[in-house]
Amino acid sequence: MKRLSMSIESTAMTSVSQALEAVADAVQGRKLTAAAGDNIRLWLTDARYAAYVPQVLEHIDLQKWQILDDVFWTVIPFGTGGRRGKMYPIGCNAINERTIGESAQGLANYLRTLRPTGELRFAIAYDTRHRSREFAELCSSIMVANGFRVFFIEPYRSTPELSFLVRNKQCDCGIMVTASHNPPSDNAVKVYWSTGGQLVPPHDKAVIDQVMQVDQIRRADFQQAVASGQIEMVGPETDQALLEAHLEFNDAGPRDLHVIYSPLHGVGEFNVATLLAKCGFKNVEVYGPHREPSGDFPNVPGNVSNPENSEVFDSIIAHAKQSGGDLILATDPDCDRVGAATPLTWEKGSEWGTLTGNQLGALLIDFVLERMQTAGTLTPEHFTVTTLVTSLLGKRVTESYGARCYNNNLVGFKWICHVVDQVGAERFVLGTEESYGYLVGTYARDKDGVIACLLLCQLAAKCKAAGITLFQRLEDLYLRHGYHGEHTISIFMHGSDGMRRMQALMARLRENPPQQLAGKSVLRIRDYENMQTIRPGQAPTNLNGPQGDLVIFDLDDQGNQIAIRPSGTEPKVKFYMFFYQPAAEGTTPTAKALGREFFRMAEAELRAIADSV
Repeated sequence: MKRLSMSIESTAMTSVSQALEAVADAVQGRKLTAAAGDNIRLWLTDARYAAYVPQVLEHIDLQKWQILDDVFWTVIPFGTGGRRGKMYPIGCNAINERTIGESAQGLANYLRTLRPTGELRFAIAYDTRHRSREFAELCSSIMVANGFRVFFIEPYRSTPELSFLVRNKQCDCGIMVTASHNPPSDNAVKVYWSTGGQLVPPHDKAVIDQVMQVDQIRRADFQQAVASGQIEMVGPETDQALLEAHLEFNDAGPRDLHVIYSPLHGVGEFNVATLLAKCGFKNVEVYGPHREPSGDFPNVPGNVSNPENSEVFDSIIAHAKQSGGDLILATDPDCDRVGAATPLTWEKGSEWGTLTGNQLGALLIDFVLERMQTAGTLTPEHFTVTTLVTSLLGKRVTESYGARCYNNNLVGFKWICHVVDQVGAERFVLGTEESYGYLVGTYARDKDGVIACLLLCQLAAKCKAAGITLFQRLEDLYLRHGYHGEHTISIFMHGSDGMRRMQALMARLRENPPQQLAGKSVLRIRDYENMQTIRPGQAPTNLNGPQGDLVIFDLDDQGNQIAIRPSGTEPKVKFYMFFYQPAAEGTTPTAKALGREFFRMAEAELRAIADSV
């Protein structure tokens, strides 16, 4: 090999030579993919991976070929929010000391191409996941070694607090160590720019290029850097500053509300409970079984703390029925997203239900715009921001108040915040996406489950005072703006074969698209990767929109569409289905029944297409 480590050559050359032969045999015998074999050879022979050679050799000696293939078949990519995946001590397709270190070093290298000399500023925070603190210290040590002054939040805190810190301390960049709602096996780094938002062009690609070229990882001693002041612990002062920013959204509305809050074993309790108490919500109960900060997420279904999954609310709803709760809120482990459940009506014995991210977003848009209109502060220049896979209900609500909605955006809250900075934050009202992310104000540039909890409590208390629930308020939106139904499914495709299947599925949808879906003709296909609009029997035309791996099928009834995209953070393809019927009083039950049938048919057909690749 061209870059053979001398230390390896002198102390373990026989073992490495035998291992290289075993890897070649495993590839030949199809126990390893060719890509995994190439990456394993690199880790065995390149000096930068010398520290990991003993572990790689041990895996080869024990013939752990499936594990080796999983952690070496590709280089773990940057997705919509950063670098995320399963933790494992070795491998370029795993989260470990090497891949986290490369991420921090690559970020530092890129900043140094922009500012070769002088001190740079860096912010970091971490959540309750396994090894999050360890990875946060590692990243901080690397940034110090590269000439950065580091602002370190401890103990564990939320993602929106990290975004706030970047702006508050005028940092050049930041990192949040979290895998959000992923399983306990995972961890990640979310990378932030000086705006407080996640990386967007041109910085995203530039940082990725630097990460892929990292050879040496420079590192200082963490404790010495703390003692010297190069790393400054800023937990309490940042908590207080963020609290003051949140309190700007307090109002004088009703406060008669029994709130049951679940942090889902994550970081949210401190920020959420503190803010609600400061804003006058005295009857806030933290749900005991989910209160313990734990990277194992022991008391949620499947150990996955995701407020998108209605199952996480089942036990809390049962408790709320006994304790007289009015509203349940649950934030994900890094507290940047929130889900909610509430009774369908205020009648005694009423059933409960969970609200989707789209429904919550539309309710919050209506609530904030109505409040601004009443106060006389709303202008036609004010705007909301959503995405291409967010329900159009929020857009219709926005426009009914005479404001603007920017919804021609890819998935990922970074694109919402990018629009905020492009259009002008002083007129920004609210950003929302279907995956339970919301933001108001200018204090941060990422979704914030904390402020969303406050807004939802304010809205729910106002509704309760008027004798209605959030569901009944939603029904009113349907009567005014039409019924908007939605259904989302995810199909997981793991490993190297999973990536091939995802690519084959997207190619199939582009090259041989269905002519009908759920009994409705496909009128138009929007291909955001090739930037084309395709209508049956017509030549393709240019598509006005952002470029990304997304296909949207517009069907023959107005507002009915299906969007398909591979996830940028998990090995899955997501299918977003939307059903719409124009407003007509008294037709909502019929519309819901029609929507359920549409979703049933569409899901069956889409699963069949996915199974065929």
